[in-house]
Amino acid sequence: MGILFSDQTFSKLNSNQVSPEPGDYENCIFKQCDFSNTNFSKFKFIDCEFYECNLSVSTISNTSFQDVHFIQCKLLGLRFDTANQFGLSLHFEHCTLNHSSFYKCRLPKIKMEGCQLQEVDFSESDLSDGVFTDCDLMHATFDQTNLEKADFRTASNFSIDPENNKLKKAKFSVNGLVGLLGKYQLQID
Repeated sequence: MGILFSDQTFSKLNSNQVSPEPGDYENCIFKQCDFSNTNFSKFKFIDCEFYECNLSVSTISNTSFQDVHFIQCKLLGLRFDTANQFGLSLHFEHCTLNHSSFYKCRLPKIKMEGCQLQEVDFSESDLSDGVFTDCDLMHATFDQTNLEKADFRTASNFSIDPENNKLKKAKFSVNGLVGLLGKYQLQID
């Protein structure tokens, strides 16, 4: 069993100099840390916040993220599909998550605000009641994804096939119709 870290703030850590201690982090804050290429396997983050951190290409196999907020973070190529799915609860604000995977993740009510989600895989995920405010979803994959009651009204560059995804009561703007009808090669003016 790892060490318990509770109610602590970690600033400007760099995993190239000192690796974070494996353990359980509860109510912790991470500020301007560079954790790129770090192995977080079996770590637990509960009620934690990450501000301006870089976790790109880190290993998060069997890592617990329960009610974790990422604000202005760089999270390129993360495999959330390999994280511990029990209690998985995430919130992203102004983050870059390009090339990440949420394959088969159960994330109802996920909130993503002002994020770059280019080439992110959301296949077979449950994103019902999710909110994608001002998110760029260029080349993101939605296949057999539950998007019921999700809000895409201010999202851009998405392509979602209504025949291969659950969209009941999902919200889209008139400008988003192109992203729903793209496969039909219609000209919409």
